[in-house]
Amino acid sequence: MGGMKPWLVTLLLIGLTTRLSAQQTNSTSPIIATGAKLEKLAGDFKFTEGPTCDRDGNVFFTDQPNNRIMKWSVDGKLSTFLQPAGRANGMFFDAQGNLIACADEKTELWSITPDGKHTVLAKQFEGKILNAPNDVWVRADGSLYFTDPFYKREWWDYNKPPQVTEQVYFLSADRKRLKRVTTDLTQPNGIIGTPDGKILFVADIRARKTYAYDILPDGSLTNKTLRCELGSDGMTLDTEGNLYLTGKGVIVFDKTGKQIEHIAVPEPWTANVSFGGPDRQTLFITASKGLYAIRLRVSGANLAK
Repeated sequence: MGGMKPWLVTLLLIGLTTRLSAQQTNSTSPIIATGAKLEKLAGDFKFTEGPTCDRDGNVFFTDQPNNRIMKWSVDGKLSTFLQPAGRANGMFFDAQGNLIACADEKTELWSITPDGKHTVLAKQFEGKILNAPNDVWVRADGSLYFTDPFYKREWWDYNKPPQVTEQVYFLSADRKRLKRVTTDLTQPNGIIGTPDGKILFVADIRARKTYAYDILPDGSLTNKTLRCELGSDGMTLDTEGNLYLTGKGVIVFDKTGKQIEHIAVPEPWTANVSFGGPDRQTLFITASKGLYAIRLRVSGANLAK
């Protein structure tokens, strides 16, 4: 057998160069800042969840099995904000600077003041305890939505869901009206809304779908629309309307439901995400035993001011 023909070598090299150029072009991210790489900020947690950003850009997150809420400050320092913390899971800051937390030790929803004192906002529906508030989003007017799936916890002495179904709830700003606003979800988990308070996104993690709803003046939901064929543990939005879902890394969908990015994370599971930092252009990721961050060219929507 003779050697490869020179003209064939040339064609192959041209083809390889073309493919490499295409790969380099395709690797240009629509959201990640130029040259930015994923960075591990802290580790050795049991399971991280619930990141949310305060008005200064500090990021708070939970280490649920260790029953504590952690704080990653804008100057890069890690500290414990609250312990014990009601086995807090998903969290979100309200406009007054209170930390709204899904405290599933006793299936409660808490409001935590900056000095660590808490008030129970909700714990029962129709005379029965909640399954366990899991994730929460607070509107600008102070009303809020939370998901209530059932995941058996080792600190409970019961094995079956207290509620007959796993759905989404609305709590009015005056805290006097708690109502179930979905009826047909399988296991809602991640939740986030648009800054104008008009659209709510809910991830039905077991059904592997994420939906968008229109929000009515009384807090009810209507016009359920499939946003993407993927469920999520936690979610956030950027100012361009891109939706960030979690699970195997971070998967980003644009306003049309098209996937535009996948951020790989070297952990078994990515639980949740939030923008943070002084300019809100850093994406913080809670993933199993670690806290990660990556610099983006877009900033987060829905952040405390």
